[in-house]
Amino acid sequence: MSSPAVVPGAFGLPAQRRSVLDPAHQGDIEGALGRIPSHDTAPRVTSRRRLATLLALMGPGLVVMAADNDAGGISIYAQAGQNYGLHLLWPLLLLAPVLFVNQEMVARLGAVTGAGHARLIFERFGRRWGAFALGDLLALNVLTIVTELIGVRLACAYFGISPYLAVPLAGAALVLFTVTGSFRRWERAMYVLIALTLVGIPLAVLANPGPDVAAQALPALSHGPEGGLMLFLIALVGTTVAPWQFFFHQSNVVDKRITSRWLPYERLDTLVGTLVFAMGAVAVLAACAFAFAGTSLHGQFTDAGAVAHDLEARLGAPAGALFALGLLDASLLGAAIVALSTAYAVGDVAGTKQSLHRDWRDARIFHGTFVVVIVLAVALVVSPGLPLGLVTTGVQALAGVLLPSASVFLLLLCNDRAVLGPWVNPRWLNAVGVIVVGGLVELSTLLILTTLFPGLNVRIAAGVLTAAFGLLIAMSLLALRRGASPAPECFVGTPWERISWTMPRLESLAPPPSSRARTAGLVALRLYLMLAAVLLIAKLVQLA
Repeated sequence: MSSPAVVPGAFGLPAQRRSVLDPAHQGDIEGALGRIPSHDTAPRVTSRRRLATLLALMGPGLVVMAADNDAGGISIYAQAGQNYGLHLLWPLLLLAPVLFVNQEMVARLGAVTGAGHARLIFERFGRRWGAFALGDLLALNVLTIVTELIGVRLACAYFGISPYLAVPLAGAALVLFTVTGSFRRWERAMYVLIALTLVGIPLAVLANPGPDVAAQALPALSHGPEGGLMLFLIALVGTTVAPWQFFFHQSNVVDKRITSRWLPYERLDTLVGTLVFAMGAVAVLAACAFAFAGTSLHGQFTDAGAVAHDLEARLGAPAGALFALGLLDASLLGAAIVALSTAYAVGDVAGTKQSLHRDWRDARIFHGTFVVVIVLAVALVVSPGLPLGLVTTGVQALAGVLLPSASVFLLLLCNDRAVLGPWVNPRWLNAVGVIVVGGLVELSTLLILTTLFPGLNVRIAAGVLTAAFGLLIAMSLLALRRGASPAPECFVGTPWERISWTMPRLESLAPPPSSRARTAGLVALRLYLMLAAVLLIAKLVQLA
């Protein structure tokens, strides 16, 4: 199973396997900021060449991270600032490195395997688990796109534009962005939207926080609506680290023809995107915390549209317009990327052509899936009587509840040596991943307990659960270490052979060894998450 020391091909596979690949993926790396010809194998020894290479390769990591500040994210961060002041700033900052770690893993999977996330799950875990993962993704993605178009509706309503005009036009624009058959044109459009995501920074400046305002924003948690705090924390996690990010990022890395040779640049691309995400999210949260601290509007969040009007009342018309513009931009960017993650996943499973390099006639299922989910979301959003703010919070919370399942699949794939070879996770990364999954499950468990027992002391329950999950995390790490498949013989060789190692044809790999413990763990996690999702819906109905 060894790979010859040749420059990786389109999917990152050796050159002699190129005939089995989609021809659309064979060729140059072409991005909005540059281009690398496929015959360019020279090392990057100067800073200028390295910068030019980074600019050409940049895209997937930056786009997925910037899109994390979507309509749901802007709404959740504004709600955090308005209802809880600066108290939820620290979990947001802690989530940024978690987000980077997850996206580094999926980028590595895409570059080394040349396969999408959905396809890897189907091939390595079987149709049953693949169907569960795809079902979760499709349901959650449609609901997420609904929240994105809710953002369009609320932002345009601030400027006096009817939702019956604004939402369908936004849907049509999203389709036009995507079906052109030009990856470079699509990426340039995304860069324009990414630049506009940083309007939260001047908004925070307009809030003009003095020492007295900052002091008022800090103790705000004790006066916020604590009854929904657990639900809101899960929503904060779900909007920051969401399953759709895994499916989009991995497939977009493949679509851009990034192979294992270019992984250091893709990691830097993802790091830059993480910084863009953190700046935008913190700016929105801080602006709302400073603007509403010590006023009658503190703790009175209803939806993002109302936030724009409240900011106008507190800080003037420019602040309200900036927030509404940022919300509109975030909604378009988020809807474009979430819909694309759906199209990529469906194309993976259907085995059809899927690429932004292909136009409508050449990838009808790929582009058709994109159009269908956008049209369905448009129809739902223009329906009257939809509780916009509660739907947005509920969808983000559902993403947080379902995230442990997606994270477990990601961790198992990143420890599959037949798939990643020398690129499997190091031990410290497995420890971080298991701790993150344990923390997510603990949050959803607290949500279940507070729903079933409203009078429960949350602090005591959290302490007991932390101790219990600490033990389970230690056991999981030990099982993950023992269950790792042995390393193939191809790991010996020159440094270039190791660095340029790529997965053989996925169909040629032997199935992973059966494990009753792993199957039992996946079944238990699935049943638990189904219960958590049902109780989450019950909690939302109670709050409504």
